[in-house]
This record gives sequence, C-alpha cells and structure tokens, in this order.
Amino acid sequence: MITVERLSKAYGSKKAINELTFTVPDATVTGFLGPNGSGKSTSMRCILGLDKPNSGRALFDGTPFADIADKSAVAGSLLDAAWFTPERSGRGHLRALAAGAGLPGDRVDECLELVGLTEAAGKRVKGYSLGMKQRLGIAAALLGNPRHLILDEPVNGLDPEGVSWMRTTIRRLADDGCAVLVSSHLLSEMQQTADRLVVIGKGEMIGEYGMDEFLSGGASIVVASENNAAIAQKLNSMGVEVTGNAELLRAGVPAETDESELRRVIAHTCLRENIAVTHLSTETQNLEQRFLAATAASQEYRSAHTTRVHEGAL
Repeated sequence: MITVERLSKAYGSKKAINELTFTVPDATVTGFLGPNGSGKSTSMRCILGLDKPNSGRALFDGTPFADIADKSAVAGSLLDAAWFTPERSGRGHLRALAAGAGLPGDRVDECLELVGLTEAAGKRVKGYSLGMKQRLGIAAALLGNPRHLILDEPVNGLDPEGVSWMRTTIRRLADDGCAVLVSSHLLSEMQQTADRLVVIGKGEMIGEYGMDEFLSGGASIVVASENNAAIAQKLNSMGVEVTGNAELLRAGVPAETDESELRRVIAHTCLRENIAVTHLSTETQNLEQRFLAATAASQEYRSAHTTRVHEGAL
C-alpha cells in the first residue's frame, strides 16, 4: 500500500501541492483526478522521490522510497513517454534498465511480450508512435515485477485497441495484488478502470472516494405530482436539497442517504397526503459530470459563458 501523508511542494512562492493525504491500497486501481495544473504530476514525482517535498512523506508498505534497496521490485512508474534515447531500440532501452537494476536479461523479453512489442523490439525508438512509446514505458515499469505502479496518463496517444489493452492490463495487475495509482483525462475510461478515486484541485485535497460512492453523490430523484409543494416541504424538513417548480421536482440524494430510502419517503408522503404521482425516477451522473461538479471551484481556466438553469418557485 502507498500512504501519502501531508505531502507539500512549492516552487518558489507558488504552492504546487499542499498537505495531500491519501492511500493507494493493494489490489486496487486508484484513479488520481484533478484539473490541469492541479498538482497530479508533481505529487507522483514527490511520491517516487524524484522531487523533494517541502514537507510530508510517502510510504511504500510503511517505508520511504529512498530507504528501499530493491526499488524496482517495490514500485514501477510511467511518468513521461518521451524519456527514451531515440537511437536505441526498444529492447536496448529495457536491457539497459534491467542491467542497472540487477535484473535478469530474460525479463526484458517477457515484458516486451506482455505489452505487445516483441516484433518492434529491435526497431529504434525514434520510429515508435506515441502509443508504442507508452507500451514501452509500461514494459519498463514492469521489469522488476513491482508491487506498486504509478502511471501518469498511460492511455495518452493510444488508439481504441490500445486503450482497451491498457485497461485490461491495469485491471489484471490490480487483480494480481498490485497497488495502482493512475491519472487520466479520459474520464469515461477511468470510470471503467478505477475502484476508487483521489480528487485534487489547485494542489489541495478535494476528497478520497470509492467509485460507487463518488458517482452516487450526483444522483437525484425526479418527481412530478399534483402537489409538488407538499413533497418539497417534507424533503426540505429532512435536509434534502430540492429544486424545480410546480410541474417537476428534482431532489438531490445526500451522500449519507440511500437513494431507495428517499424514494420510499416520497412514496409514503404521497400515500399519506393522497397525492397522485405521474412521474418518479432516478437520475445519475457519469464520472465526467461528477468530476466537473466536484472541481468547479478549482478550474484554472473557465469559460466566460456559463449555463444557468432558471427554476420557478414552488
């Protein structure tokens, strides 16, 4: 497990990350989300000891990365697909890395096969597509058969087949016991891949969630009846946020409330008050919608034109 404790990093007077605290459990995929410039890459570099934090620490199974002797067996990473020497072959890169880490040479061909680069292994990396470089980066991360993986935008540049392959690979590694921390701007893909989420904005923690927990936070009950005011009054008395008008109500499901329980409250209210209901449904949000809502205050660049929903009074 990776444990991040109050991790902070500043460049001059600018704070890149500020007291981030979260965990990356074993056998799970933890999605690392945040708007551009929120500090995700800086966080990953500090976790791996590539940048020195101003304060706080990151532990791998209770040990700082700098204190680990066999680093390749503990953590593998893909932070930049452009770090390769262009004139080397893919196999040459991995052999150099394996030799430096004291790993057996046959592990190179195993990893090339794992990522589907066996046929291209003898070609110079300067002729690789970005997607092929991403695969080579994954092969490099897997050389030591590590227990932890940190991947920054691993699907960048991949075609649909490559994205599917990456998802399957990441899930398989987690199912085999790896603790995987992965960032991506493809939120639909993250929704299919991650078990849990760490969300940051402007270098600050927004929250740490299970995927289902995060998605359920955007659910709402939509109801139409002959007396919406009575239903709204009951829900407001429970602390439920209600919007809408005389024709249609939308009740946000609180994070601590089960959606089915809220539906039962509405049904019981209608029965008790003898209110005819013409519509009752649940609306959920996908990961992109929930992410945009959760990080709205942390977006560095926002359109001058916002969409407003004009709602009438009950």
